[in-house]
Amino acid sequence: MTNSETLTERRNNSLFRRLALVTVAVVYLLIMIGGIVRSTGAGMGCPDWPKCFGSWVPPTEESQLPLNYKEIYGAKLKGEVEFNAVKTWTEYVNRLFGVFTGLMIFATLLASIPFLRSDKPIFYLSLLTFLLVGFQGWLGAKVVSSELLPVMITLHMLLAIVIVFILLYVMARSYVGTMKVEAVQNKPKINKLLLVVLVLSTAQVLIGTQVREAMDIVIDNLGYAARSQWIDALGITFYVHRSFSLIILGTNAWLFYWIYKYSAGQGPIRMLAKSIMAIIAVEILTGVIMAYLAVPALSQPLHLTLAVAMLGAQFVLYLFLNAEIVFRTSAHSELKVV
Repeated sequence: MTNSETLTERRNNSLFRRLALVTVAVVYLLIMIGGIVRSTGAGMGCPDWPKCFGSWVPPTEESQLPLNYKEIYGAKLKGEVEFNAVKTWTEYVNRLFGVFTGLMIFATLLASIPFLRSDKPIFYLSLLTFLLVGFQGWLGAKVVSSELLPVMITLHMLLAIVIVFILLYVMARSYVGTMKVEAVQNKPKINKLLLVVLVLSTAQVLIGTQVREAMDIVIDNLGYAARSQWIDALGITFYVHRSFSLIILGTNAWLFYWIYKYSAGQGPIRMLAKSIMAIIAVEILTGVIMAYLAVPALSQPLHLTLAVAMLGAQFVLYLFLNAEIVFRTSAHSELKVV
């Protein structure tokens, strides 16, 4: 390979890494926006899909709708429809940002094409991500047609987590041979603890989805005006979720201690360990705010997004900690260990 070809490859790889990083951030932001839609009750702000009240640009006031719009959309959804401009545009912005996210993932796919020569899994996993985003759009339509069935909403969110994980993997893989990772002793011991942490954290997120589904039922029964009563009406699942957070904090703190004890120098592994602890601290704070301050609307989506960010950081930590195994290919050397 000539020097010019090497320079071109480096530029292409650098472009992909930047795009992948921005795309991951965009997906996290989309998860937060989706949480805002759910926490504000704007999920049915647009009663149809992909249009909104039959238009690509939704109305801003009720007078712009047909006089019998309640009958038209109520018949489709088998329920009552009440136009609310704030909720309609909140849901519409969510959809627009979803389209933007799809475009970013498509751009990441295009940027991954050069890897067909050097590391094919990066391209094929980028392609898989793009296809999953299309499926996510279809699933979003089913969420609307099911009138926000809690199980459908949870599936929609879990697929978003899968998309984030694949993007994180291809981004981390693209750093093979370019990033220096600090040496770590006793990897088998740390790996066992890290896998336990990942399992427990995933369980906590799943329990959290059950709490959110229970809250949907509470909201239907009590309404948005009774926010101060929501927590008390949640039942045992909420208290299990709250108590389990202490286990999450303890196991992650243990992992943090081991990483600092057995790693040498500052590098991505220590940085990720610190990031995980910071995320958990803010995550617990948002949980306390929800429990004692009548569930402020923005606290719910932030709590969800932080949970997904925690899982993502733990996943990348596992990738870097086991880089010589996870990223070993015929065309790449492992991450540089110093």
